[in-house]
Amino acid sequence: MPKLTEIARERTTLDRDQLAHLSRLVSEWGMLADLCFADLLLYVPTSDQRWVVVAQVRPATGQTMYLTDWVALWANESESALLDRAIESGETCEGEISVEGIPDETRMLAVPVMFGGKPIAVMTKEWIELIGRRRPGGLERAYGSVFDRFVRMIAGGTFPFAQRAGDSSAAPRVGDGVMWLDSSAEVQYLSPNANSHLHRVGIQASALGMRLAELGFHDGPVRQAFERGVPVIEEFEQGPSVTLLCRCVPFIDEGLVTGAVLLLRDVTELRKRDRLLLSKDATIREIHHRVKNNLQTISSLLRLQARRLTHPEAIAAVGESVRRIRTIALVHEALSREPGDDVTFIEIVRPLLRLAEEGLQSADRPVRFSVQGDGGRIPAAIATPLSVVLTELLQNAVDHGFPEGSGGGSVTVRLDNTGAELQLSVIDDGRGVDSGFRLEDATGLGLSIVRTLVTTELNGRISMRQLTLDVAERANLEVHGSPRGTVVDLAVPLAED
Repeated sequence: MPKLTEIARERTTLDRDQLAHLSRLVSEWGMLADLCFADLLLYVPTSDQRWVVVAQVRPATGQTMYLTDWVALWANESESALLDRAIESGETCEGEISVEGIPDETRMLAVPVMFGGKPIAVMTKEWIELIGRRRPGGLERAYGSVFDRFVRMIAGGTFPFAQRAGDSSAAPRVGDGVMWLDSSAEVQYLSPNANSHLHRVGIQASALGMRLAELGFHDGPVRQAFERGVPVIEEFEQGPSVTLLCRCVPFIDEGLVTGAVLLLRDVTELRKRDRLLLSKDATIREIHHRVKNNLQTISSLLRLQARRLTHPEAIAAVGESVRRIRTIALVHEALSREPGDDVTFIEIVRPLLRLAEEGLQSADRPVRFSVQGDGGRIPAAIATPLSVVLTELLQNAVDHGFPEGSGGGSVTVRLDNTGAELQLSVIDDGRGVDSGFRLEDATGLGLSIVRTLVTTELNGRISMRQLTLDVAERANLEVHGSPRGTVVDLAVPLAED
């Protein structure tokens, strides 16, 4: 559905401040539709003397009259006549309209939306006038009276308020519970659901004609709304076991607060669920922290064991095991800091490059490590195997690209997160792969681990190719003459099929 601002900018001459006023009205009018049990539409005049619908809302407390959306459509002749009367007179008008596809008598209440002392649009309440309709009950009469107060404020330019009090989309709705307060902040009406909220917090006395403080009910939002003359949203605990979310909207008449409507919502279960989720998240992060500590302990024990070994191959094997364990520990350390099930991959890649600098290079084989791009956030389920793969590729690039005494070189890790998959490349300017080398035929433990993890656990793709000049330039590698080196490309899907 087109947005209000998009339609208005294309078909009207309203300025930015006027559009902002209409947007604030649309963000608030779900409450108005619920109070009047009817559909509300917002019409804006165009430069060619026509009217276009820029927004529409249906009531949550009653049945809608319109099964289809009228946004971006034009008003018909009967509707335009009433809309013209409202905007020319600056006063609320009511009359009968004809609506295509609705044979019953349809009524429209046209309310001019004032801003800066002049009408800029018309909000309409549209409903079907049923023959022999029953007389409205007390709730409907009370809601109708509250709606009429807001209608007068809209026509007077004092509603919607220029100052917003929090996110109104998360505020209580009319169906959650309503209290109508007079100019003295005394309760004139409360809905059955509001009465139930009072009973739940232990207030059994009749609230009619009394102030909330006299009932022992927290009246902070009401006092602030009356003092400041703006809506106030507040969540508080009423008693030891009930959490309420309240929104108080004051009625403004000639600059004075003449009453208010208080919406109540019981959010006790929601907050309990939130606390459980926070506790679960904290527990998971604590588990990752402890796993990281345990892995570091294992790594230390292996290093102690390596000092007692004399065979070079055994020492090298234990050293590689320590490196792999430290890689997994880094992932758990990152997960212990991150909320949720995702992790920022670059926060793992940078420590891995520092580990590579510490453990893989030597005085006669200086190797520079760098990273390009941002891998974004990736699921925790693939973070560990992907980090192990990256560690093995860095080890392979140094061992085979820069033998001892080769003078060293550069290794670049390039990351690109497309949303659907993570693309990772490890680029070195070493001596390159041997002629006829095939990754599928590699028998070394490192590349075997890489191939197995990529194709099984990560369900990804991997390839190895010779470095080209354009790739070297994009990786900022200094290549003199014909480029040599190796590029390993990796693509891992980020979501399960």
